[in-house]
Amino acid sequence: MRYAQFVMGSAGTGKSTYCSTIQRHAEDKGRVINIVNLDPAAEHFDYEPLVDIRDLIQLDDAMEDEELHFGPNGGLIFCLEFLLENAEWLRDALDPDLENEVDDDYLIFDMPGQIELFTHLDTGRKLIKLLEDWNFRVCGIFLIDSQFMTDGGKFISGTLTALSVMANLEIPHLNILSKMDLLSKNSKSQLEKYLEPDAHALLGEITSDSAWGRKHRRLSEAIGNLVEDYSLVRFTPFNIDDEESISDVLFTIDNIIQFGEDNDVKVRDDFDPPDEEEEDCHIDPQDYSNL
Repeated sequence: MRYAQFVMGSAGTGKSTYCSTIQRHAEDKGRVINIVNLDPAAEHFDYEPLVDIRDLIQLDDAMEDEELHFGPNGGLIFCLEFLLENAEWLRDALDPDLENEVDDDYLIFDMPGQIELFTHLDTGRKLIKLLEDWNFRVCGIFLIDSQFMTDGGKFISGTLTALSVMANLEIPHLNILSKMDLLSKNSKSQLEKYLEPDAHALLGEITSDSAWGRKHRRLSEAIGNLVEDYSLVRFTPFNIDDEESISDVLFTIDNIIQFGEDNDVKVRDDFDPPDEEEEDCHIDPQDYSNL
């Protein structure tokens, strides 16, 4: 079995930073996690990708083509569709020796910041289907900038975007509040109420704050009911300066994709025998009989 994180989010939410942070944390724990860059517009990042889509196609290829004349958004969509049409290239790059597939292979896919790929287009879903066909268990990771989630209106907007991604991809999913290290103490305290949110209470704040909110109260209530019905929309904070925060996120994802659960349970014979010093330190219960 192979495992994958499918990292998504709007531009500037810290996807590449998240990927490199998780990789470094895993290395410190003796684990190997490789990163695959599938953003054809990427210019630089803090990791060495195992596979880089820019070796197949770059955004400039689509934008500068005399026949296509795509802009940045259309070019990104074209590049991902081109990758799907050349899926054999990705398969060979991920696993050159198809007869000797590596057990417990763990990859993080760093996706472009083109949210339409995952909210309503089928591009992201098709790519995930390919990975599942290649024996990957996939977890969707959706990043939202925590600096964006500091009031009710922005929170609802981010929640609906996350919900749209979850409903469109239909895979195990974790929503992450990124850039927690950049928040002030006051902002962090305000953010606490959004980690386990009461949608109706937050919408109550919105509808009472402005004339627009009071006028569209029924719409806000309908949105609140929608968010409440999909109670899976929860957010996990991620602080790159806090090892415990990083460890908690990775542990949660490992549980979601059942990483390591297929490993054989070790029995006594699998462990190294005790050395002579350990044997000398063995205490016989009979030694206590005269105490």
